[in-house]
Amino acid sequence: MSVQFAVPIFKDDRTMQITCCRIAFAIVLLFAPGVTAPCAENDSTHKQWFIGSTFLMLGNFIPDDPNRPDFIQLNVGYRITPKDAVFLELKTSKFNWPLGMPWSEIVDEDRAQYNFPGYVRQYILGVAYNRFWWKGLFTGIHAMNAFQTYRDENAKAMNHAYTLFMTYRLGYQLQLFDNLFFFEPSIGFTHWPIKTNTPQVFLEKEKLWPGYFAWEPGLHFGFNF
Repeated sequence: MSVQFAVPIFKDDRTMQITCCRIAFAIVLLFAPGVTAPCAENDSTHKQWFIGSTFLMLGNFIPDDPNRPDFIQLNVGYRITPKDAVFLELKTSKFNWPLGMPWSEIVDEDRAQYNFPGYVRQYILGVAYNRFWWKGLFTGIHAMNAFQTYRDENAKAMNHAYTLFMTYRLGYQLQLFDNLFFFEPSIGFTHWPIKTNTPQVFLEKEKLWPGYFAWEPGLHFGFNF
């Protein structure tokens, strides 16, 4: 969960997600005169390399949040052709709830009863591919290797684990300032076909929910060079 699912959503984060979306779309509207769709390879503005991240990192700045996600993401990519892009995703975050929990439960004020007796810290190395079909419309697939440490309520390490997250995205890329910057709003579906070494007390919480998460927002942005 672009293991944008990897960003923890606690009680006040519903407002944060709405705020992130508003900020992102405000940026697009502010620079609308410079917005274009992806260009052809022989276009003088075509650039092959890019580096970026996600606006979801704004969740780190929720005032007085006792469960700050400490979420960091860095993307580095290469456009093989104007329609095909591959990139690496480097991420870290922490979360304290079963990732299969649907949105209706995540934003429930009584959600605490389903939280883990501790939290999970993870470091992710991912590989992704985007295919552009029409103008900025694209689909993407992400394979993310998550190296996780389960910690109890006193932050003491319990288990080291591994999870393979697979995410499938549908989105649209907007280019800004002659293709110098880009913004990619998207929606995704994530599941985890491989999951190992989960502590039993965490597993008891996870088995209440499905092994996937749908309607995951993506708010990627980047710089082309």
